[in-house]
Amino acid sequence: MLNEKLIAVVGPTASGKTARGVSLARMLDGEIISGDSRQIYRGMDIGTGKDLIEYGDIPYHLIDIVPAGYRYNLFEYVRDARKAIEDIRSRGRRPIVVGGTGMYVETLLKGLNLPEVPENAELRNELSSKSLDELTEILASKKALHNTTDVDTVKRAVRAIEIATYYEAHPDQAPTPESAKALDALIICVDIPREARRERISRRLRQRVKDGMIDEVKGLLDSGLTPESLIYYGLEYKFVTEYLMGKYTFEEMMNLLEIAIHQFAKRQETWFRGMERRGFTLHRLPYDLPENTFNKKVLELLEATR
Repeated sequence: MLNEKLIAVVGPTASGKTARGVSLARMLDGEIISGDSRQIYRGMDIGTGKDLIEYGDIPYHLIDIVPAGYRYNLFEYVRDARKAIEDIRSRGRRPIVVGGTGMYVETLLKGLNLPEVPENAELRNELSSKSLDELTEILASKKALHNTTDVDTVKRAVRAIEIATYYEAHPDQAPTPESAKALDALIICVDIPREARRERISRRLRQRVKDGMIDEVKGLLDSGLTPESLIYYGLEYKFVTEYLMGKYTFEEMMNLLEIAIHQFAKRQETWFRGMERRGFTLHRLPYDLPENTFNKKVLELLEATR
């Protein structure tokens, strides 16, 4: 089992990735490694859709590992995911990465060696007055922008520029394809049509509000987290925080948040199509396949790609 192929289950938000991953883990004696950039935070449960009850007795990794307010990054994810893979395999089980954060999953699968890039206080101060458009232009001058994930907020854009600037000053530490050792992985993309995805997103958002998402955000603020620290995480935490600050009415918040989640899902789809252009093979399986059929097809793919 030490050399068994890793499985990655990816797809846009609301496509049903978690349930598919758990089902595969149960069938293949596997354990789940989260590929979601926000589920790592403790206390951010409803807004990130952890749905921990879905896991049942299946062990999972990289969920609830750092406190809300912490700025977890790509370097830490790759480091921690590799440790989890080694741990799972050392116990004779199969690692299954499940999540929709394409940058995390792709970087892990590429096997890139990332340096730990320190904060650059002088650069951050220099960029502090720049708009998001200006930051995007600066970043584009330093690296090819495959998508807009790096620049969906000012703080993310500043961090991306900080990393690119570090690589310019330390070219010997910049990750290169030549230094990478790609993981042997079968990538399953849960394929969901746009209209079905939109309907599921809208229904799920309403359910999360009923389940207490607004109270969750209020509790995080009451615990001492600043509004800025929650806004950094985007989507639910951004818009609900701004609603609680009085920036929007409830109806305005719901409308803007729903639009933002739809846009986010579209960016996820763009990332996964980009992975295919960058040489990855994504085996697309319909989101509404019966569980047994879905699992059977994965088994067939595992056999065919040995």
